[in-house]
Amino acid sequence: MHEFSPADVARLSTLTLDVLTSALAGALDAHSAVPPHTRQRALMAEIHAFILRNLGDTHLTPDAIAAAHHISLRYLHKLFHQEGHTVVGWIRRRRLLQCRSDLADPRLAARPISAIAARWGFTSPAHFSQAFRSAYGLSPRQFRQQCAIVRTG
Repeated sequence: MHEFSPADVARLSTLTLDVLTSALAGALDAHSAVPPHTRQRALMAEIHAFILRNLGDTHLTPDAIAAAHHISLRYLHKLFHQEGHTVVGWIRRRRLLQCRSDLADPRLAARPISAIAARWGFTSPAHFSQAFRSAYGLSPRQFRQQCAIVRTG
């Protein structure tokens, strides 16, 4: 096994630092060559994908999203505001859409409504029911029954 001398370590550290500095400078040059609007759209696409991948996580919060993307919470809210949404509203809408899809799926007819809600990040069945009714005009149970009638009728 080869032992490195302190001089070897210093040379390797300097070389590593030079490589990293060069790579970072190249990345910064490439970053500044991309128009801000394009960078913003790409960031929002990454954020949307992150949210969708983590939709069932009850700890999916604006703070967690901002931290995962190395941006401030204020900037995250600004990005969503520019799209005409709030972060929490966008998450809730996507969760409701997933629940609606699952409730309409005949393969999941035996699964309890509360389990479907929990799968998509709703921790309170009462809150889920209220949010679902507000969004779709029917309770989750009524929606599920209506879908079953349409399938059989």
